[in-house]
Amino acid sequence: MTELSISTAAGVFDAITAGPSKGRPVLLLHGFPQTSLAWHRQVAALAARGYRVVAPDQRGYSPKVRPERPEDYRMSVLVDDVVAMTEELGWARFDLVGHDWGGAVAWWTADAHPGRIRTLTVVSTPHPGALADALRTDEDQRARSHYMHDWRETPATEDRMLANDAELLRTLYAGRVPQSSADAYVRHLSQPDALTAALNWYRSGRPEHAIGIIDVPTLYVWSTQDTAFGPAAAQQTRQWVNGPYRFETLQGVSHWIPEEAPETLNRLLLGHLHAHDEPGTAPSTGSADSGSDEKQTDGHRTR
Repeated sequence: MTELSISTAAGVFDAITAGPSKGRPVLLLHGFPQTSLAWHRQVAALAARGYRVVAPDQRGYSPKVRPERPEDYRMSVLVDDVVAMTEELGWARFDLVGHDWGGAVAWWTADAHPGRIRTLTVVSTPHPGALADALRTDEDQRARSHYMHDWRETPATEDRMLANDAELLRTLYAGRVPQSSADAYVRHLSQPDALTAALNWYRSGRPEHAIGIIDVPTLYVWSTQDTAFGPAAAQQTRQWVNGPYRFETLQGVSHWIPEEAPETLNRLLLGHLHAHDEPGTAPSTGSADSGSDEKQTDGHRTR
């Protein structure tokens, strides 16, 4: 696993990468309040199977792509970042994986550029259309999402989150993220203007247009102890995917799936990628074994 700089018109994105240079390309998008470090177990597992994996620090998280205005974090701009990075990497088509905010970007990218996305994997985050429906009809989801209004409307959010050695920020990881990773995230987001940039994702305003139905092969992984996304939106996501669709529920796992249940997620992800091989796109070495739907891993059972 090595560090990588990806130069685009917007600036230089920091990233981590692993796997053979000619391997089938996979892009991993992290969420809030994390960095590409969240994917280190997935990067290692995919690279070991011959995939070429890149996990960037997204806009605001990469110091050289950290504009000040909230409007510079609109969803269309975040999608443009994905396109710009993959073009710089020379990837005409790629597999896309996202968690939390990275999952939202992944949904919107698959909608806007379906011809470039070989497969889509989204962890935790329901399809934005399903989430919007749930926010209109489900009191539970409205309660879960209330924090977003506070973070958008309160300029002092950064001060509260970073006070007392970032006590409030640390509580967001709920003891489910390794302590070393939580410390690394706090150090990163304590840099000047870094937390404001990350929160600007919430302050940027609504997307410019509605999202559509997703046609690419999609794996959606949700967990029962997710505090941000409830079952209504998770279950409705199926209505927003026309392509081959697989929905997996992880029992007893929190929102932080990539780090709390990495082996389970790796197995599901490898199986999804392998199920949608195309001529000339197989990994450079080895093959992915999807395993059984009832395989027990990390102490968590998937459905």
